[in-house]
Amino acid sequence: MMKKQRTFFGIRTILPYLRPFRWELFGIVAASALGSLIDIGVPLFQRYALDRFVTGGDLRAMPAFVALYLGAILAAAGFNYISCLWGMRVEVGIDRDLRNAAFSHLQTLTFSYFNQNSVGYIHSRIMSDTQRIGELLSWTLLNSAWQLCYVVGAVIAMFSIEPRLAVLVTALLPVVALLYAVFQKRLFSLNREIRELNAQITGDFNEGVMGARTVKTLGVEQKLADHFAAGTERMRSRSVSAARYHGLFAITMSFASSLALALVLWQGGVIAKEQIGTFSMFMSYALGLMEPVRWVVDAIGSLITTQINIERLHKLLSTRSDVVDRPEVVERYGDSYDPKRENWEPLHGDLEFRDVSFRYPDGEELVLEHFDLKIAFGTNLAIVGETGAGKSTLANLICRFYEPTSGTLLVDGRDARERSQLWLRSAIACVLQTPHLFSGTIRENLLYGDPDATEEEIREALSLVSALDLVDSLPKGLDTDVGESGDQLSTGEKQLISFARAILKKPRILILDEATASVDTLTEQRIQHAIDEIIRGRTSVVIAHRLSTIRNADLILVVSDGKIIERGRHDELIARRGAYYRLYTRQYEEEATGAALS
Repeated sequence: MMKKQRTFFGIRTILPYLRPFRWELFGIVAASALGSLIDIGVPLFQRYALDRFVTGGDLRAMPAFVALYLGAILAAAGFNYISCLWGMRVEVGIDRDLRNAAFSHLQTLTFSYFNQNSVGYIHSRIMSDTQRIGELLSWTLLNSAWQLCYVVGAVIAMFSIEPRLAVLVTALLPVVALLYAVFQKRLFSLNREIRELNAQITGDFNEGVMGARTVKTLGVEQKLADHFAAGTERMRSRSVSAARYHGLFAITMSFASSLALALVLWQGGVIAKEQIGTFSMFMSYALGLMEPVRWVVDAIGSLITTQINIERLHKLLSTRSDVVDRPEVVERYGDSYDPKRENWEPLHGDLEFRDVSFRYPDGEELVLEHFDLKIAFGTNLAIVGETGAGKSTLANLICRFYEPTSGTLLVDGRDARERSQLWLRSAIACVLQTPHLFSGTIRENLLYGDPDATEEEIREALSLVSALDLVDSLPKGLDTDVGESGDQLSTGEKQLISFARAILKKPRILILDEATASVDTLTEQRIQHAIDEIIRGRTSVVIAHRLSTIRNADLILVVSDGKIIERGRHDELIARRGAYYRLYTRQYEEEATGAALS
């Protein structure tokens, strides 16, 4: 399949994105063809002028000739303008559609894809690759139409007037085809390496920017700079090799075309005395064909390079999510972009893990093994355990970010896979350890929870999490810009906004994944108050880092190696003096020691 895609430069992948622009593409070809036909006529004008006005000395038709010649030049300019205008429309339109398609597809992929691919790699697919494809489908097509029509028209004109010279002029065309066959494979390989190196460099750059605080605290600026420099040096080396090879290709082809021109001059001198107009025409065509030859060099390089971009974009668009709704489920409930909400049954909030085992797609060991658990609606469930015990895995499975390797997750007594992912997630709100806010204002971030929320509902949600005074103290209140990823706010402030956003969603199931692990003690107290308020009347799963925050949970699970080793309420587990007791007392001692030292 890959071999077939290379043969056709991946056109099957991008064909669906060409269809909306078929009339513009037709217009580009038509306008380019008409413009090139006029350019083909220019040497014929020269031939007529030399034979009639210079050699013949008859100047009576000069005014009409000049008027016709100027008219042809203006018409060619008009056709070129139209083709360029439509070429720009096609480029930006296809660029837009490809980026929208790639970004929309990204939203359907599960966490495993993002775990296995860096931000730089994904960014390069959506931005750089789509841009190069848009350029190929607009300007390369425009040039192709012009150059092809010019070559065909010029060859026909030459053969109809002087076949002997026409053979010499067109002799370079088989040379072009032969050189393409020789150079294509190596150029393709070099450009593939360069694009991959570019993606790695982009990823390293993103890491350097996003991890700036960590870099400075660790004092590893030189190490990262050396690593980045090594990557750019590898890209420089491969780019020089590609340029050297491309230059050799261009020189070889230019030599072939210059040799053909020399042959025309040699043979053309024989007829120059008697047919100076014809000789001039052939010289113009021979020189005119130089430009198509040079364009072929650039076009082949562009096609080879862009084929790599198409392949990489195709790989992204063809990547299937690890979690996919069945066709019959999509038919009834819709998908993330076309939900059929009228068919959604109300979600109550009962959850059950039935003999669930789970292994991450990029892992080898089971994180959960034969796991059983029933969570009745309204239960405040807390999950504790050492790092890597499988606590967050339960939350990921409840949200269907991953599917069980074996076993079943039941929602309201039915297999979660019998309903759509969006149906389930529309009733779930998650507050994570590291809060994320979108670029924009506080109001805009809160409206992600409920786009139809009123001003009163927004302020009530903020008040419930003790964040209303904080927002009111900001210069622009709800319309304060939070910056990229919420960087204008502290971690605690971002967490409070995240809680308010979760409340506005009015979820039936609330998941708190170590939501207080990254905040100070004062903010934790405010968040704990918010937790006590918002878990009422809904199923809540609290993955706890600080065990003092789950003392009032209805049920506490202690997880180790993917298995529940203890379960019960706080007082019961403390009385058993088992794993929970050891975790709790150890953390209590650490906090007490830290407080004493401070």
